Amino acid sequence: MTTAREAAAQPEDLARLFVERANAGDAEGVAALYEPDAVLGFPLGSETVGREAIRGVIEQLLRQVPHFTLEESLPTLVNGDLALTATRSADGTGGRAQVARRQPDGSWLRILDRPESRDR
Repeated sequence: MTTAREAAAQPEDLARLFVERANAGDAEGVAALYEPDAVLGFPLGSETVGREAIRGVIEQLLRQVPHFTLEESLPTLVNGDLALTATRSADGTGGRAQVARRQPDGSWLRILDRPESRDR
């Protein structure tokens, strides 16, 4: 059953919503932050393509990592309906970067996500 969830009004909201939903164990809700054909650069060195595949990876991740912390955001770059967001990683895996696209309703979804830039 799909429930109504807060939409990302700004690109920067996506990181907060990811952490909130992940900490609630809501893999479907995390996956809903991605466009249907989004690409996730995870696990490291591979690509996960599509919202359903991303949901599967997130389900596995949530079994391994029980708690996420909102990391320090870097300034967002916006060009029309595209935005580049990034955070400094708290776990020493390098920076994290995402590209988001404004949706027809004005909300934002991720289209590209590189959550880690190097091995731990």
